Amino acid sequence: MDTSFDLIIIGAGPAGLSAAEVAEREELSYLVIEKGTIADTIRKYPVGRTMFSTPNEVEMQPGTLKPLKEKPSREELLSHYIHFVLDNNLRVNTDEKVEDVSGDISKGFTVRTNRAEYNAARVLFAIGAMEFPRRLNVEGEDLEKVHHLFVEPYPYVRKNALVVGGGNSAAEAALFLSEEGARTTMAIWRDDWENRDPKAGAMKHWVRTPLEAEIAAGRLRVILYKQIDEIHEKEVTLTTESGESMTIPNDVVFVLVGSDADLSVLKKLGVKTERGKLTEVPVYNPETFETNVRGIYVAGHFTHARHIKPAIDVPRRIVPLIAKDLRDSMDVALN
Repeated sequence: MDTSFDLIIIGAGPAGLSAAEVAEREELSYLVIEKGTIADTIRKYPVGRTMFSTPNEVEMQPGTLKPLKEKPSREELLSHYIHFVLDNNLRVNTDEKVEDVSGDISKGFTVRTNRAEYNAARVLFAIGAMEFPRRLNVEGEDLEKVHHLFVEPYPYVRKNALVVGGGNSAAEAALFLSEEGARTTMAIWRDDWENRDPKAGAMKHWVRTPLEAEIAAGRLRVILYKQIDEIHEKEVTLTTESGESMTIPNDVVFVLVGSDADLSVLKKLGVKTERGKLTEVPVYNPETFETNVRGIYVAGHFTHARHIKPAIDVPRRIVPLIAKDLRDSMDVALN
């Protein structure tokens, strides 16, 4: 088994797969290491979800993603990424978690996983941004009925469901639950509910429109809330925006208030971070995506280039730079 590589790529999402394809083209020895499955973040989206993006924004090569409708479903996009790996015979290890990265650009980097130890001249982190779901930090949040990920509505037919959050994920969950027969309440801050600016994180109109139809039909209730106070086995207490205390019957709670990337390995390496628009992100050169630690690069959803299209495009720009840097270093060593 090969254990020494020019480039190790951590993460097999769109950014990591794009980087692998370019590394192959640049004739670099490389390995992609993924703790979950190929496109693991996409796999964790709700079953049957229609993506917000059109094919040209998420496909690996122009014209290769051909969904049945205008926008691909979760399943169609997952299949697209999986077949990109298979068709290009990309070297991807799944179900392998990176536990530590150490070393420097002069001596090389050691990448330790739960399975093996590898050596790499350069390392590209292409991890997702959903490792740590944000919590409300209220009493009862650890009850079994509380979930920080929504997958499907079907177990909750005729049950009292509460969705807490103001983004598209929360809105979709509330919509799916309501449409499939759950007695659904959505708790959302007024600023989020009244936000209509897509650039400021407003829910997409194709989510809001059917959501408002569910409200008008009396199947979905929206509460403008100030805070969730406590979660109990059969009810939830909250404070409304007006300061009123309210107790609602409840069987299941979905806390969908965002998530953060796991930056612990990067920070241990000495990579600096800063506050982005929505979360903490590594500091990097915007041209090369190299961090302050020479030889350590970043790409993908946990950088400022958050959307899938730039996540795919960035590696196509920076991996050739990495290859050139490696070739130049080799020339210097030989001379």
